[in-house]
This record gives sequence, C-alpha cells and structure tokens, in this order.
Amino acid sequence: MKFLSEDFLLDNETAKSLFHNHAEKMPIIDYHCHLDPKEIYENKKYDNLTQIWLGGDHYKWRLLRANGVPEKLITGDGDDYEKFLAFAKTLESSFGNPIYEWTHLELKRFFRIDKLISRETAREIYDQANQLLATDAFTPRNLIKNSNVKVVCTTDDPASELPYHKLLAAEEKNFKVLPALRPDNLITITNGHFADYLTELSAVSGVSIKTFDDIIKALSQRFEFFSQMGGRLSDHSLSTYYFAQADKATLDQIVAKAMANQGLTDLEYNQYMTELMLEIMKLNQKYDWTMQLHVNVNRSINGPALRTIGKDTGFDSMGTQANISEELTKLFSKAAESSSIPKTILYSLNQNDWLELAVMIGCFQGDGVQQLQLGAGWWFNDTAEGMEKQLQTFASQSLLPNFVGMLTDSRSFLSYPRHEYFRRVLCNFIGGLVEVGRIPDDEALVGKMIENISYNNVHDYFGFFEDKIKESD
Repeated sequence: MKFLSEDFLLDNETAKSLFHNHAEKMPIIDYHCHLDPKEIYENKKYDNLTQIWLGGDHYKWRLLRANGVPEKLITGDGDDYEKFLAFAKTLESSFGNPIYEWTHLELKRFFRIDKLISRETAREIYDQANQLLATDAFTPRNLIKNSNVKVVCTTDDPASELPYHKLLAAEEKNFKVLPALRPDNLITITNGHFADYLTELSAVSGVSIKTFDDIIKALSQRFEFFSQMGGRLSDHSLSTYYFAQADKATLDQIVAKAMANQGLTDLEYNQYMTELMLEIMKLNQKYDWTMQLHVNVNRSINGPALRTIGKDTGFDSMGTQANISEELTKLFSKAAESSSIPKTILYSLNQNDWLELAVMIGCFQGDGVQQLQLGAGWWFNDTAEGMEKQLQTFASQSLLPNFVGMLTDSRSFLSYPRHEYFRRVLCNFIGGLVEVGRIPDDEALVGKMIENISYNNVHDYFGFFEDKIKESD
C-alpha cells in the first residue's frame, strides 16, 4: 500500500467503508487541548513552517534530542530554516514513530504537499509551505474553521479572567472557544509560590483566603464564572495519588504551612489532595461538568533541563505508581457515600492501569447516566497501537458505542489530522470485529456507532450546545 494512501491504516474492506462513508465526514470537537486563546483571537499569520510546526511541540523536540540535535536548533535561538532542516533529517530516522505519520499527514492535508520530508526536499517544502502560510487560509482561526472544528476547549487557570474567551465569544461565529478549568496551582502547593497564587485567586474571586474552606469558596466562584463563559470541564493532573483524609483543623494547618513555604510531609500533602479532589468532584457535579483526571506521569524529571529550558519542554516520562487504581478506588468510594461522583474521564499514562481503571469505573456508574469513561490513549500512548489497545479495553469492560472519542491534547493548530488518524484506527478495529463475525455486518448500524464516537457522543455528553443529536429512525 502506498504511504498515506486513502486507505492507510485500513486493512479490511469493512473498515474502508466505515471510514469513507461515515467517520471521514464528521466534524470535530476538540475537548482537551493546550492552544493559546490569545493566539486564536489575535489570528496572526506565522512567518514560516518552523514557527507553526516546531514551536511549542515537545513531541517533536524529544525526537530531535534523540537524534543528537543541539538544543539551539530545538528550543534555542537558532535559525528557523536550520531548525526545520534538523527536523527533516530527524524524520529520516523516525519510521514507526507516529510523528512521522502525523507530520506527513499534516503536510498533505493542510499544505497539499505530497512529498517525503528529507534533507533533500527540506528547502522545497519549506519554501512552498511558507508561501501558503502567508495567505489568509493559514491564520489560526481559518485553520480551525477549515478543519471542520466546532468547539475548542483550552486549558485555563482558575484565576484567569478569560479575556480572550470573552472577545472570541463576541465575534467568532464559526466555532466556539471554551475554557476548561485546570487548577494546577492548587495542586503544586510545595513549589514555593502557593501564597502568591492564593493572593491572586483571592483577588479575582473576591474571597479572602486563609483556610481550606476559603480555597473551596474561591474555587466555587471560579466554577460559576467559567460556567458563565461556557465552561463544561475541569482537568486535573495527578502525577501520583494516595488517599488520605483529614479534618478541617488539620487541613487549615496544612494550608498555613504551605503558604509559609514550610515543608509538608507526604501524609499532609496526600490529605490536602484527597480533600481537595473530593470538593472538586462536588463542584463538577453541581455545575454538571465533566472531570478529567490525568494520572501516573513523572513530570520534568531532568532537573537541569527544567531549570534552563522550563517545564512542558519534553522531559516528562511515564509514571510507575503500581497501586494508583487502588488509591483512586478509595477516592471514588468516598465520593459515592455523598453521591458526589461527577461525569469523569480517566486517563493514565501507564497502560498497565487501563484494565484496572476500566473495571473500577464500572462500579460507580450513575443512576440513569453513563458517568465515567476510560479516556483515549494519552500522550505516549497516542499511537495506532495505543489507540487500539484503549479501544479493546473500553469495549471489553464497558460500552464502546458510548465513547466520546479523540482529543488533540496539542499546542499546534496543525494537529487536527490526529482526529482522522484516530478515526482510521477506530474503523479498522471495528471493521475487524465485523469481518470475524463478532458484531453484525450491518453498515447502517455500525456506521452510526462510528459517527457517534467520532462526533455525536462528544456533542451530547458535554453539553456545549443547547441542541441534542437526534437518533435516526
């Protein structure tokens, strides 16, 4: 089969029909990404391919480092074309890595350039792409609109006033840009900046913060504000998690110590995190939001790189907390006592957790609503093999036809072909089940399921729109 042919990743006839007749046509809702709302609003054109393709993309930066490229040509002040040339040379050695496929797919879909990227073709591709980047079709808003994206959910601190979301809501009519609340600064309370952050949160919420309850009052106000701005999700990075409860007096002592930049014991931090997450679950349920939990990841493990380059630059790895599913079970069991489990999507960076999580969440599904889901293959699992394993796990332990599908989790406006990539994997997986007789050979029935996972489910699950997708007769 030709590289990236119209049927790539589709190895059976049913899969081909499902993709081309059903998945291919569906719009996109990108319910979790790291795009900058300011960049979307300002809608500035990019000067060259390096800026839009390599700027902020730590997936690609990791490959460049693995190929021995100096940091000057990765995150440094090196010449933009020299950076692109270094990337082109690196791609020559990246067969089997999804970035090789994604990059060429983006080149083909956005720029209509059907060439292999190499040191020999680098200059031609760079110049041709740069000519297109100078046109209006390649502004951030047009890239989103022309990718048939209906909603973009950014990742936003609770203390944000969301100024660019307000501006976009007033003038952008082709798609929605909505906030998703991510309280990292209420989680990383031992980094020496907790008191400063609480001052910021206090100012924006109008709540004087001195106690744990004050934090929750301020956070509740921010949930209300984000809801008014169209927010429907919260997102939480739990690199590790251990269940440990505490009374209010103990929590207030922990908050006071953290504000004074005094060291916390592991028990104290776990107590704070447990009670914070229990309250966040209540807030998600109160506002009918969906809570996303990203777990079992080791962040910024290269200390010198963190100090010189910063966080989110490609120095994170898979977590290995073996009992994290057990600890999360304790959290959900406690929340169940007060009937405060919200709609939840669970992602683990360690595939060893997937089956345990999928089985666990089946014990906490709500009365009359499917609340909990195993999230799409995340980060290092965002590969054809990882996607298929996640689909297999979800299907075997829950209801795959109810799955809310793919997200980009990206900082790049050129990442939307990842939805196509996922849909091809999905169709191939389902097509394989049809062809071995495990599910009915009924294209209308199975095709509807493909359309639902691609778009309809996410449309209805999060409530971004007032209307609901109607089931066909």
